[in-house]
Amino acid sequence: MSEAMMTQVSAAASEPLESVRWGWRDLLTLCKPRVVVVMLVCALVGMALARPVLPSLAVVFFGLAGIGLAAGGAAAFNHVVDRRLDAMMLRTSRRPLAARRMPSSVALAWATLLSVAGVGLLAWQVNALTAWLTLGSLIGYALVYTAFLKHATPQNIVIGGVAGAAPPLLGWTAVTGQLGPEPLLLMLIIFAWTPPHFWALALHKREEYARAGVPMLPVTHGEAFTRLQVWLYGWLTVAVTLMPFAIGMSGAVYLLGMVVLNARFMFWNWKVWRGEDASAPLAAFWFSIRYILGVFGVLLLDHYAMAWSPWG
Repeated sequence: MSEAMMTQVSAAASEPLESVRWGWRDLLTLCKPRVVVVMLVCALVGMALARPVLPSLAVVFFGLAGIGLAAGGAAAFNHVVDRRLDAMMLRTSRRPLAARRMPSSVALAWATLLSVAGVGLLAWQVNALTAWLTLGSLIGYALVYTAFLKHATPQNIVIGGVAGAAPPLLGWTAVTGQLGPEPLLLMLIIFAWTPPHFWALALHKREEYARAGVPMLPVTHGEAFTRLQVWLYGWLTVAVTLMPFAIGMSGAVYLLGMVVLNARFMFWNWKVWRGEDASAPLAAFWFSIRYILGVFGVLLLDHYAMAWSPWG
């Protein structure tokens, strides 16, 4: 980061609250809406896969609303806990709390309101199992990962990835009210995908993490080791994404789609591993988001192709 950028970040962090105003856009920013949308897509696919026919629209509506509210609440808690760290990193320095546009008390109240509303809605209109699992995921992300693991170990994203991998499991239980091997496999796909996805970004932002004192893998073990882990975890992700076909959960449409998606996914992971292209980590990060959406999209397409096929 240049000296001018550092000055800009420091100025934003030290700006008095009285000189700025916050509004509804800042409340929305606290929820990390883009992340929540990806989570809701995965939850929706979990709902659809749970039944051979379309699930109840009421369950879909209240399930997605509750999961989305709780996810937004967890994201807002993340902003509160990480506000000082965010102020030290250029990528996050303009967030409402990092830039001191909003008092922490307002953000904390907003996070609490969203979380209680989300979990409460699930318990009231969906089922208790989904409400408890959502609460556990919220606590796992907002407190265990953000407040402890993120600053305690370079394996933070691996261990903390359990909470982030929950959406398809929550979608499944919202429809069925029970656990099973299939939703756990859907959860495992996101769990395996998370390290190469996030470590690619960590490689791109290594200097900022180092300056902020966050023990991300590129900071503690170096770039070469992290690049190798992206490559290896990428292959683990490929193996896990083929398991739905292996156990008969999905069919030929899914297998064909995954051959294409995994080839492109591993191409970018290979570029990261080689370390010859400085732009590869960020490009791999952005593609990995499209990749995970593609995985669940192909799962959904295959599910209904099998359900409507005369040979299904």
